[in-house]
Amino acid sequence: MTATTTATSKTNLISSSRVEGTDVYGVDGAHIGHIDHLMIDKPSGNVAYAVMGFGGFLGLGEDHHPIPWQKLQYDTQKDGFVTDITEADVKGAPERPDTWWSDRNWEERTHQYYGVPHYWI
Repeated sequence: MTATTTATSKTNLISSSRVEGTDVYGVDGAHIGHIDHLMIDKPSGNVAYAVMGFGGFLGLGEDHHPIPWQKLQYDTQKDGFVTDITEADVKGAPERPDTWWSDRNWEERTHQYYGVPHYWI
């Protein structure tokens, strides 16, 4: 027996390729950026970070910042994600080393800064 999916069906699963490029809004409804790509924890399979693109024009001058996945909530009416993170929060976040994705100390500081539990717990 095979399951079929229609364009109108609802599902909780989404391909990462459909998340990339999704708009992100502040709690005030203002557009603040988009998801450039996701970082996935290999052992658990959980999404750890959404690397967001902020600012720039047509991709030029855009800054990319990893945001803990727990800080984003999907809003079906906006067809995008909403976060309480502000530009000031991003600018005040712990400085990223070049190899931030392999620096557990940076990850611990970042999760503490954003007030979310570690994804690896």
